[in-house]
Amino acid sequence: MAEQLIFIADDEDAIRRMLAQKLTKGWGYKIRSITSGESVLAALDDMPDLILLDIALKEMGGVETLRNIKQYAPDIPVIMLSAEGNNEAIVESIKLGATDYLIKPIDITKLDVSVRTALKLSKLSKELARLRESLVETASSGIMIAESREMQLVERLIGKVKDSEISVLITGESGTGKELVARAIHFTGKRRHGPFIVVNCAAIPAELMESELFGHERGAFTGAVQRSIGKFEQANGGTIFLDEIADLNLALQAKFLRVLQSKEFERIGGSDTLKVDVRVISATNRNLKDAVKAKQFREDIYYRLASFPIHLPPLRERGADIIQLAEHFLKRFSEELKIRVKGFTREALEAIYRYPWPGNVRELESAIKRAVLLADGDIITMQDLPLVAQPFKDASMELETEGKLFHDNKIVPLDRIKEQAVRRAVEITRGNLAQTARELDISRSTLYKLIERYEITV
Repeated sequence: MAEQLIFIADDEDAIRRMLAQKLTKGWGYKIRSITSGESVLAALDDMPDLILLDIALKEMGGVETLRNIKQYAPDIPVIMLSAEGNNEAIVESIKLGATDYLIKPIDITKLDVSVRTALKLSKLSKELARLRESLVETASSGIMIAESREMQLVERLIGKVKDSEISVLITGESGTGKELVARAIHFTGKRRHGPFIVVNCAAIPAELMESELFGHERGAFTGAVQRSIGKFEQANGGTIFLDEIADLNLALQAKFLRVLQSKEFERIGGSDTLKVDVRVISATNRNLKDAVKAKQFREDIYYRLASFPIHLPPLRERGADIIQLAEHFLKRFSEELKIRVKGFTREALEAIYRYPWPGNVRELESAIKRAVLLADGDIITMQDLPLVAQPFKDASMELETEGKLFHDNKIVPLDRIKEQAVRRAVEITRGNLAQTARELDISRSTLYKLIERYEITV
């Protein structure tokens, strides 16, 4: 059995020694004995698999220590140790998230069962954390390709706002990745352990939207045969993402405003006022200011939603990202579809770079997936990109540099293309790095990293 770390926090020496002896020699766990709540909190960076915590600790009591543990590391299971008759503290501990409690003198059989159960929960929590990290990577991939200055700004804004409670409004054309940005904000922020609920306001009929958002009670209307929990209630403790918010029914916006202001609402047909802890992120491909002027969207709602705006530029304005995105999708779909495709021909790469991508990242993603499926060999050619290739059959590639970087259908590693582009730009600008960064459409910090990587003399 791999060693698992258990903290024993009790100010009675005899209890600590007895538990430590049983858990180490008897069951093979690694133990750290601790005498105070303050010391438990100071040692949490070592991320124990389990904490045995005495309710009656002096100074910072066990219940207060538990409350602090759950704020800092909510996934660490805690078993409370209590004397007989301390029922009120036990109930409070369970409410705060204690996994179990044991009454002193401690029954060894119950201790064994409780510890094993708690450690299984700890293992599941760690697996869930790894899944969350994977989800963050998936959510961010395809949009956090941030060579262009515009996307580096988006990346910085996400970092600034992820741990805040402020409402975020994401704007941009269809297919630019607005939901991916919302997911990145949620899954990298402090609410990542809570639910992430998506509502597409344009896809739900107006007459059903109120029930969808706020739920309904049984018998509230014809067909309401049972209680339904709405999206706001489902998102409690996490984030609700309202996509295409401009399509929200004007008649419903008053009730929606109340939720934004007070986080309170009633289900349809219900009299109980429900209060939720929800962060709101919204998105639209329309100009909400124009909708306000046209009396199609309430101004007071707009200003609450747009407290922190993030604009996603269209792909045609992200020239520095297009080739990298294409390479990212090529690798991803080659692995997912189990089709060995390793690169693009010169003409295919040129078409991808020059095409205006009216459907943005979503269109590029679909085009590369289709090309991987169509490819007869391990190279994507112009024939595999029919829609992309048509307007650019006679275009000439401008990435060619001294020494003929491209020759016929030879595949060239993208990193080499990047190196040649940076070297040539530094030469043309005579070492003016500010101008070089502007011409390459990248930030100066990215340029410095590339110069260092390729050992370019300035």
